[in-house]
Amino acid sequence: MTILPIIKQDILTLTKLSEDFDFTKPPQNPIELATNLVDTMLDAKGLGLAAIQVNLPYRVFAMRGNVNEKGNPEMFCFFNPRIVAYGGEIVKLEEGCLSFPGLFVEIKRPRDVRFRFTLPNGQTDTKLFTGMTARVIQHEMDHLDGKLFYNLANQYKRSLAFKQQAKYLKRVASQAKILKAPDLGKSTDSPLMITQI
Repeated sequence: MTILPIIKQDILTLTKLSEDFDFTKPPQNPIELATNLVDTMLDAKGLGLAAIQVNLPYRVFAMRGNVNEKGNPEMFCFFNPRIVAYGGEIVKLEEGCLSFPGLFVEIKRPRDVRFRFTLPNGQTDTKLFTGMTARVIQHEMDHLDGKLFYNLANQYKRSLAFKQQAKYLKRVASQAKILKAPDLGKSTDSPLMITQI
């Protein structure tokens, strides 16, 4: 299991257009890449993760799907995906992103997508996804196309979201300072204090 570092707040990298993954001359083992993306997504407690978010320029993303009959969420990794049709009503939901911690913006997206993709084994398929899985697909496809999710919101909602994110990041930074333990090799007059967050 390899956990890859997720790019945070790097607009220059995250707005690059991802390139197709070449199965005839794979730049890396597609099954290993899929495993690493899924492991990284799960470790970060995300619903989806695009390769560009771990600084890999390929049109590939991992996604957590619906819960199966055994009670476990399905895990997917899609290569060279393409949305071939949108359907259903337009739904407004708040979205966040592993590359933008603490940033949540209400976004409108179609409820359904018909989606064509290649699996890590090279098999190609087309399926209909609906609800939250369709939303995750659209969010991750935006990453592959170099689009940032918050730009789908109006300027007012973006402004509010960035203010909330700034407060969140400030709070996280101050809590990180509180939780730093003193060097136990040195003598200290103050007791070690653990603060519950």
